[in-house]
Amino acid sequence: MSHPELPQRRGDDDHLRALGYEPKFERKINPIANFALGFLYLSPMVGVVALFALGMTKSGPLSVFWIFIVGAGMLLVALVFGEIVSQFPLAGGLYQWARRLWNGRAAWWMSWVYIGGTTVGITTTALFSSGFAASLLFGTPEEPSVTATPIQTLVITLAVISIALLFNLRGSKALARISQIGLAGELVGIIGVGLYLIIFQRKNDISVFFSGMGADGGGSYVAMFLGASLVGLYMFYGFEACGEVAEETPNPGRSIPRAMIMTVIIGGTAAVFSFAGYVLAAPNLSKIVSGEDANPIPTILQDSLGTVGMKIFLVIILISFLAGVMGQQTASSRLVFSFARDGMFPGSHLIAKNGRNSHVPVNALLMINVLPVVLTIYVFISPDSLFRIAAFQMVAGYCAFAVVVLAALRARLKGWRPAGTFRLGRWGLTVNIAALCYLVFGMIVLAKPDLSLDAPWYDQWIALIGFLVVAVSGLAYLLFAKPDRASTAPQGDAIQVAEKIRQFS
Repeated sequence: MSHPELPQRRGDDDHLRALGYEPKFERKINPIANFALGFLYLSPMVGVVALFALGMTKSGPLSVFWIFIVGAGMLLVALVFGEIVSQFPLAGGLYQWARRLWNGRAAWWMSWVYIGGTTVGITTTALFSSGFAASLLFGTPEEPSVTATPIQTLVITLAVISIALLFNLRGSKALARISQIGLAGELVGIIGVGLYLIIFQRKNDISVFFSGMGADGGGSYVAMFLGASLVGLYMFYGFEACGEVAEETPNPGRSIPRAMIMTVIIGGTAAVFSFAGYVLAAPNLSKIVSGEDANPIPTILQDSLGTVGMKIFLVIILISFLAGVMGQQTASSRLVFSFARDGMFPGSHLIAKNGRNSHVPVNALLMINVLPVVLTIYVFISPDSLFRIAAFQMVAGYCAFAVVVLAALRARLKGWRPAGTFRLGRWGLTVNIAALCYLVFGMIVLAKPDLSLDAPWYDQWIALIGFLVVAVSGLAYLLFAKPDRASTAPQGDAIQVAEKIRQFS
């Protein structure tokens, strides 16, 4: 497909046409709503409350430092993504970025892996909500923390997925409104409550953050600390959702890079306040670290806020879970839509259709919710598999990020100089290399075996095994079916597009 000449004065739709596509969406997601979408997908509240108990049992209060480590690494990635989306503000984000920076084959394989990760993400986020829904419905002042039964988990998870899907099917305007409402609730809940716990409900000394408190059997410091890696690695996943809706956002080349960077910085800061607040306000840290209190957040809230305050906050938490699932559905469906629009797999003409009234990819939304339903049923049968499924999700996500960052580095070394409105200038190459190194480090940490499990070897390596199954099956299909050859969409043109942009700037 040849490129039309870039117009001298480029509006959003003119820029889109110059990149080879006709507008299909309504630009109803304003910059605040775009930031809200990424923030709610990342959802520091959901990350903290879902993974607080895991981190505490693995390395005690020390696990809070993973928020700083991962936040710094992901900020580097967000800066690289910002340069790319500023030049290529296209629906489908990661897929389009890999395609234009490298080629259709790399983009196809990366998207296969990423879609596997995001659909699992829909599942895990909805599943993590079940314990809080159970505590809201069945918790008492004497026993505020309630562990959901397998059947309760099944029903609650399917309900959250279904409700989020129904809201998503209403269109971009509805998504923008719900995202902004969810953002307000999340900020009040995570920062407001976190500060309140730190200032008025502190029961533990700050020195606890430098002690493992005998977590995970008191093993070696390094092994103990690495065991809590999911606290940070899972939490900062999702800021790329801002770029997935680039064709639904006004002035995306300027607003989306800012939204991604703000998501990482504000999300990380909020998560630190929240995590620290729960640690300092916990009435019995040793019970949490030992695993005796498996769902400690309701207990801490009951002790600090009382029954009414706890219930109100649990409602806010559940709204955040719902908004997070919506954001994941949105990001995944836009990537699948973009994938189908380029004719990259059978049935693409059906998947690439938008709803007549909602102007959203209805068939893609329905398609990406099939696997989450299947996985929810699997977790019902095998309840202990939840965290291992989450670990696979993150390996897949980090791999997809790494492919895009590697594609950007490859393009830079071949002469690409980003030409969007957001640029890193002379720091671009350094940041790009550092971001790639961080992502490789993250994949190694995520894929390492969980030797603390009293389980067969394949269960300890489940994250890597699951990733390899998805990655190898996608590669096999790519090599034999050659789906990339069915597409005539532009690819590998980052240098040429950048030169054209400079000519008309």
